[in-house]
Amino acid sequence: MACCAQIFFTIATIFLVVNLTAFVQGAPKVPCYFIFGDSLLDNGNNNDLHTTAKANYPPYGIDFTDGRPTGRFTNGRNTADFLAEHLDFDHYIPPFASADGSEILEGVNYASGSAGIRNDSGSHLGDRIYLGRQLENHKVTISRLGNLLGNTTSAKKHLNKCLFIVGIGSNDYINNYLMPEIYPSSQLYTPSAYATALITQYSQHLRTLYEDGARKVALFGLGQIGCIPAELQKHNTRRCVGSTNDAIKLFNSKLKSLVDGLNINFPDAKFTYINMYSISSIIGTVSVLNRPCCEVLETVPEGQCAPGETPCLLRGIYLFYDNFHPTEIANRIATNRAYNALLPSDAYPMDIRHLVRTNNVYESSFDYV
Repeated sequence: MACCAQIFFTIATIFLVVNLTAFVQGAPKVPCYFIFGDSLLDNGNNNDLHTTAKANYPPYGIDFTDGRPTGRFTNGRNTADFLAEHLDFDHYIPPFASADGSEILEGVNYASGSAGIRNDSGSHLGDRIYLGRQLENHKVTISRLGNLLGNTTSAKKHLNKCLFIVGIGSNDYINNYLMPEIYPSSQLYTPSAYATALITQYSQHLRTLYEDGARKVALFGLGQIGCIPAELQKHNTRRCVGSTNDAIKLFNSKLKSLVDGLNINFPDAKFTYINMYSISSIIGTVSVLNRPCCEVLETVPEGQCAPGETPCLLRGIYLFYDNFHPTEIANRIATNRAYNALLPSDAYPMDIRHLVRTNNVYESSFDYV
């Protein structure tokens, strides 16, 4: 039965990929859409920063609209882009670095490569816009919205109707806890205590986001970091690193519990958890799992694509584009399931499709059809 079920899930996932529609004409499902996170969602905010964590060079972007790099850490579109398509926007949400004028009424992307919940995560790579700074940038946007709409009160009422997604925490492990030669966190905290410390800081940031008007918020959990090519190479194995994944599961479990707490404490808001850990495990059944599509650097920025080198030709069967980041096809599959859950475990308490439909009335269950 387990074998048959896995075949069914794989076929269903392929069906979702084939039937994903691109931009359509008509009003978006929400008036605005804001994005916070790291390189999995970054679409250009790191391009002009003093950091090695940037993707504004080939072969990144080879499959994007005009085949040129934009700052997205993949060969084409990322999760933020595919979600914009699901929401029926006729464009991708601009990065904070270049967003201007009235376009901010429809949203801003604040995500930054190598950023974490902790301010120091990723610091060895250079500058990054960690979550606290992203929230400071959001306050700048609120001020600009106030100028466009008349006052801050009107701006926050506008934000009440928007979708907010937050996908962050990977660098607090990859570029912090799992690098004891640079960061002391693994000597100061057990895996459980570290996850608790991260969630405590994260919850404070989410309270700020709520106070600034967010009422529909999707929190993306962490994927199977123990299975990324960088971890496999570091441990000289072809199998996922169990100790790393165990630490990630602790974080995700506490994040899911945080969602319950937020929904109780802020009854006029809706928070939901997207289970990227389980979603990424199904993606692995339809992709080349343990090696990157592009030729990667062995020096800083170690694990990113080597500039100007030709990537693999069959990019549609690879899970990873470089040693850390998913390919466009993996982003597409994951976003499909975040938006319209394939399994009950994909989202809690609801998927994004149901989240954007809510009008400050809690929905405790939903159908997966």
